[in-house]
Amino acid sequence: MTLSIRNQLPGTVTAVTPGDAIATVKVRLHGGQDLTAAITLDAVEDLGLSQGSAVRALVKSTEVSLATAPVRGVSIRNQLPGTVTGLATGAAMATVRIAVEGGELTSAITAESATELALTTGTPVVALIKSTEVSLATA
Repeated sequence: MTLSIRNQLPGTVTAVTPGDAIATVKVRLHGGQDLTAAITLDAVEDLGLSQGSAVRALVKSTEVSLATAPVRGVSIRNQLPGTVTGLATGAAMATVRIAVEGGELTSAITAESATELALTTGTPVVALIKSTEVSLATA
């Protein structure tokens, strides 16, 4: 299956914590970072997820926010450190490529934000991804 979602990071499920309708699924990415996905219990069952399951974490580029340092006091669980490897800026939007341990992410942010953050190739950044914006696919 081919998808338009640019961000597809391989990993292994390390824990599944079920709730009433939603479960949190902890994934250890191949680069060693931990990622949390909040998905429905039905999805956990349909995918057959359990500790040790191989998965791909899928995140739309519009759901990847950027900071120039780790952020404290925020509810966003997923903070992946990386380095800008490419930047394409248009009149309104910018596409930022980020190298993270074991993979690459793409972030779509406003051109104004890219300017305010002074992003250039080599800039260290932290990719911020809400757990509710992470989808999982079995590998």
